[in-house]
Amino acid sequence: MLTRLSGAGSGESSPALSVSLTTMQPVEALRRIAYLLERDGAESYKVWAFRRAAAAIAELGPERLRQLAATCGLRQLSGVGETTARAITEALEGGAPSYLSALEAREPSKLEGRAGELRGLLAGDCHSHSDWSDGGSPTDEMAEAAREPGHRYLALTDHSPRLTVAHGLDRERLLRQLDVVQELNSEMAPFRILTGIEVDILEDGSLDQDEDLLARLDVVVASVHSKLKMESAAMTRRMIAAVESPHTDILGHCTGRILVGRGRRESKFDADAVFEACSRTGTAVEINSRPERRDPPPPLLRKAVDAGCLFCVDTDSHAPGQLEWLGNGCEQAADADVPHDRVVNTWSIAQLLTWADAHVA
Repeated sequence: MLTRLSGAGSGESSPALSVSLTTMQPVEALRRIAYLLERDGAESYKVWAFRRAAAAIAELGPERLRQLAATCGLRQLSGVGETTARAITEALEGGAPSYLSALEAREPSKLEGRAGELRGLLAGDCHSHSDWSDGGSPTDEMAEAAREPGHRYLALTDHSPRLTVAHGLDRERLLRQLDVVQELNSEMAPFRILTGIEVDILEDGSLDQDEDLLARLDVVVASVHSKLKMESAAMTRRMIAAVESPHTDILGHCTGRILVGRGRRESKFDADAVFEACSRTGTAVEINSRPERRDPPPPLLRKAVDAGCLFCVDTDSHAPGQLEWLGNGCEQAADADVPHDRVVNTWSIAQLLTWADAHVA
């Protein structure tokens, strides 16, 4: 993957990045296009067209690629289509593929004021998914994408077993993942992948994973994914029970809202009671940066501020390019006057882990 330079994550363009486009190899160009499509929220099939093409040519040398390009043979490779073949050919010719140039030109606006200040303070992201559950990329690719703009850590929080549609991790698979993370951390130090999970909050407020495993993890994000139309009083009891668990560090996307498509939804609960519980237990309220979520909505986020809650600005990313969505959450936080020192992922790793450990019985 193309190395991203410091500042890119905050919306600042980089002259060095522009220069590097003129010498980019075809595999790098295809992966960079996929990354930017992820950043822009493109349909999955478009992203995977470029990732498949990158995989198809990864083992072929430049001379072989030039031969195939000269004889119109690129299209004969499994996974390479008309658009990806054109991008490969343009990269072989020494220029930036036109598709890539168009995507680079759409770079997000630079964050200003308090939003920009907060973005510069964020040391990592505490909610991400890999291909262990419903993410699209391996753990190492997610971690590398998080490390490139200067983050110090990324929490890997794949889904728990109840969420079968997302290929949630049962006990055995989570244990295997912990071994993989330990090995990657030995290779990527001082950057650190934090062990974690996005654990389902079940209907009675219990958490969807064995307690001994939850106690081993660095970060636990607890979220409601089922029966979002539950009656308000019952949903309130359910959420407070989860918040009061000694294992819950972060209350994920608290309303569960989706703002796009036919599946628009938003759960109802007593926000004052839930945020009081978060403040009392030291549980952080997630500011979810996904464009289709932006959860909590502004009135609830202000309630959480007034309640004295801690916060965590997260991407809930399912692909490397989506890690750039942190700016959305920073804008939400700025609009609600969230104090920067109450955002836990502005803290050092040591302070973050000390806070998370305090929740474990």
